[in-house]
Amino acid sequence: MIEARSLTKRYGSTTAVSDLSFTIRPGIVTGFLGPNGAGKTTTMRMILGLDHPTGGTVTIGGVPYARLAYPMREVGALLDARALHGGRTARSHLLSLAQTNDIPRRRVDEVLGTVGLSEVAGKRSKGFSLGMSQRLGIAAALLGDPQILMFDEPVNGLDPEGIIWIRTFMRSLAAEGRTVIVSSHLMSEMENTADHLIVIGRGHLIADCGMDEFIGRGSGQAILVRTPQRDTLTTAITAAGGTVSTSSDGLAVRGLSEDQVAELAFANGVRVEHLSAAKASLEQAFMELTADSVEFHAALPASQQSAQHTTEA
Repeated sequence: MIEARSLTKRYGSTTAVSDLSFTIRPGIVTGFLGPNGAGKTTTMRMILGLDHPTGGTVTIGGVPYARLAYPMREVGALLDARALHGGRTARSHLLSLAQTNDIPRRRVDEVLGTVGLSEVAGKRSKGFSLGMSQRLGIAAALLGDPQILMFDEPVNGLDPEGIIWIRTFMRSLAAEGRTVIVSSHLMSEMENTADHLIVIGRGHLIADCGMDEFIGRGSGQAILVRTPQRDTLTTAITAAGGTVSTSSDGLAVRGLSEDQVAELAFANGVRVEHLSAAKASLEQAFMELTADSVEFHAALPASQQSAQHTTEA
């Protein structure tokens, strides 16, 4: 278990993390999300003792990382897949880590097999692709057979097979009762992997809840309606207290149930060609709930802005 209490980190006049408190529990995959500049990497570095908090505490199993007797046996982490000596082979890289952490040599070949690098164990890592480097970084995190595992953007560079493998593997680790925390910008992948979410923005906690609850905090479930009488139905829905947005798929109705929309259509003589619930995605909820925390906003090209306005109209 990882516990942060009032965790704060300042760099001069810049506050990267502000009064952050959370608990990462075993047995589930916890997604650690936030826009660029939110403070995710700084927080993970403080968990691992690479940065010292300006205020507050963060502990692993009740003690700071620096006080762990054999760190790699208790915590495995992948923060930067390219942070390794390019002149070393995959096996020698892992062997050096094993020797400095009193880990049996046999574990080196075991984890190489686990991540699918056995056939290239004797090759120098400087020739590895990003995906291969990611697998080697995951092998290093697993080396001490730790109960706590931290992964920062673990699917970067992986092919579709590798992405499915790491997703399934992380969930299997959590099923064994381990504590698994994953940071990623790939919302679709997080939606398929994480059970619980910790979301931060500009160093502050935005959400600490289950996946479904977080998605529900956004625009939530919408009712998708297709009808040739859009204006009539829109007027009726608005009068009943619902909201309507228009897309190429039809009308997206929020604030009313399917039954209420159906009753309004019937009462107003509106022919409905399609009516169904459309649950919001993690990406939609994330974009909505972190909108005020985004540090850098890029403008759309003029042609795309024009197309977007045309669609909305």
